[in-house]
Amino acid sequence: MSSAAYGAKEQVARLLALVPYLHARGEVRLDEAAAALGVTEKQIVKDLRVLWMCGLPGGYPDDLIDVDLEALEDPDGDRVIRVTNADYLSRPLRLTPTEATALIVALRALRAGSTSAETREVVDRALAKLEQAAAAGTPAELVDPGQAPDAGLVSLRATLQRAVDAGLQVRIVYYVPSRDEESMRVVDPHALTEQAGAVYLDAFCHAAEAPRWFRLDRIRSAEVLDAPVETPAEPRDLADGLFAQSDGLTSATLDVSPEAYWITEYYPVQQVRPAEQHGEGHHEVDLLVADERWLLRLLLRLAPHARVLAPASYASAFRGRAQATLNLYR
Repeated sequence: MSSAAYGAKEQVARLLALVPYLHARGEVRLDEAAAALGVTEKQIVKDLRVLWMCGLPGGYPDDLIDVDLEALEDPDGDRVIRVTNADYLSRPLRLTPTEATALIVALRALRAGSTSAETREVVDRALAKLEQAAAAGTPAELVDPGQAPDAGLVSLRATLQRAVDAGLQVRIVYYVPSRDEESMRVVDPHALTEQAGAVYLDAFCHAAEAPRWFRLDRIRSAEVLDAPVETPAEPRDLADGLFAQSDGLTSATLDVSPEAYWITEYYPVQQVRPAEQHGEGHHEVDLLVADERWLLRLLLRLAPHARVLAPASYASAFRGRAQATLNLYR
């Protein structure tokens, strides 16, 4: 295969095909995906490394798409592609008129420069939907109608709202993507609110003995109990962020060079300080960490442009993981 097949333009095209392909099938063997897309297995893994850092705008670290790369890169792995935390991919696409107009302009330019009749046909279909949606003029018009709202989420939201109104406790089974596990919790539901296209339950979690935000699309089941709530409702604003130090998170301090400074704009950070003592253009970044494994994956991606300054346990864990990764290439 020519080197052109590995350019950024071709990679974007593959990802646009790969995401719905994987989402529709759940789990796919690496060799099957490579054959379906006409590229090597090594290239698929490279594409998945990009997908691993993708998510909805305004989201948080545990909102990013998660890919089990260890199953693909570990010599003892089963070579099966598993993509999780991507439930929103099945939702209908919604665009503001400004976003729709920008896409229309880009698609028209693409059509004008295309010599392929097949490409022009696909672009024409997309343009027809976008122009129809933009003409409606509403800020949340469906670009691709036809998918009904998720009936399960609608029912769950109604159940939780009834519990909030009645002041009754709820037993939920909740999926935590950063740990890839489900847990059963009894919560005092206080309110439902929306942020960045997702609905959250503001509740006091009796297992954690602290307030928590629960994304509805990660609640596997909910049972309203007869017991009344035991904690008072304290108004909380999602505009201040989903993460708080009381939420059981750990603050990690990183030394980042200019090449890695982008993380300060991509992830919720507590504080950023110039750190010229570490090198020209370096900064110390205080980053909230929900799970050590997530931080280790991020550091491996940033290496050698970031390192842990504190806590020492994270720094030691990263050195061990980096050494184990290097040993795979020896």
